Amino acid sequence: MSYPKKVYLGDTGEVSARYRPASTPVDTGEPGNGIHYLATTETTRGEFGLYRVVMKPKAGGPATHFHRTISESFFILDGTVRLYNGDKWIEAGKGDFLHVPQGGLHAFRNDADAPAEMLLLFTPGAPREEYFERLGEVAAADRAAFLDEHDSYFVEG
Repeated sequence: MSYPKKVYLGDTGEVSARYRPASTPVDTGEPGNGIHYLATTETTRGEFGLYRVVMKPKAGGPATHFHRTISESFFILDGTVRLYNGDKWIEAGKGDFLHVPQGGLHAFRNDADAPAEMLLLFTPGAPREEYFERLGEVAAADRAAFLDEHDSYFVEG
């Protein structure tokens, strides 16, 4: 293994860090049930996307699916999130982590009577913001194309 190709070629460094206080409102959804865009593909130059997902009690979650081009990782910050690892459902709690490589079946849900919060990490970065913002409003006739465009392939069962 070696380090990746150099991206920054200057000699003195630069001021380019981005700070996001915890008090920043959700980017999509509503307070207590929404998604914070911590580091988007645009801000990370395509390296990764990092999102904080806040779920109300009994929020449910997406059905079993996989991605062809991106991996997805889950880190539970608070509460209990049910994670599907392609084989079984796991009751994940604070500090638990699940990594799903490209092609790996997975799903997540908050079925608990309490709120839950987790980090989602996508690598390499992908523009997931449009997916999060528009999924609920995409017409049935356009859904297959929308899901394909956003590398999301849902399976029956």
